[in-house]
Amino acid sequence: MTVRPLVILPDAQLRLVSEPVTEITNEIRTLAADMVETMYDAPGVGLAAVQIGVLKRVVTIDASKDETARNPTVYLNPEIVWSSEEKRVYDEGCLSIPDYYGEVERPDRVRVRYMNLDGQIVEQEADGLLATCLQHEIDHLNGVLFIDHLSKLKRDRVLKKFTKAAKRDAA
Repeated sequence: MTVRPLVILPDAQLRLVSEPVTEITNEIRTLAADMVETMYDAPGVGLAAVQIGVLKRVVTIDASKDETARNPTVYLNPEIVWSSEEKRVYDEGCLSIPDYYGEVERPDRVRVRYMNLDGQIVEQEADGLLATCLQHEIDHLNGVLFIDHLSKLKRDRVLKKFTKAAKRDAA
């Protein structure tokens, strides 16, 4: 397992749509293991493959609160098949937008269909933090960032800040 470097805003890769996983290969298994390692190292509760520069529809999440009882799940080709009308607001952050948080309103509960690493199609209902994480990471697979759910003013401010930082780091 390898900790891979994170793709940081304003990198244009974050706006690309990821490709479906068509076959579970050793490469996909290694990618998933590396993603779990990278997610824990960051530290974060979720990671989409695009965040490490791989355009595959792979997500890892561990929304357990206890670091001693880690329970990561790998989601291949996840899709939301149902979401509740009830909404919930979470103060979201993102490993690709370090040290920035914003309140995002999303459905409180979702049902997600995905393939696991054994090739089985699974449906899972989630609420609370896990539901928010699933929606956040699936957004990544579609080139959507959590800042896209904020007001235009806040989004523009964040983009400007990270664009300036990238230029400064490149100089």
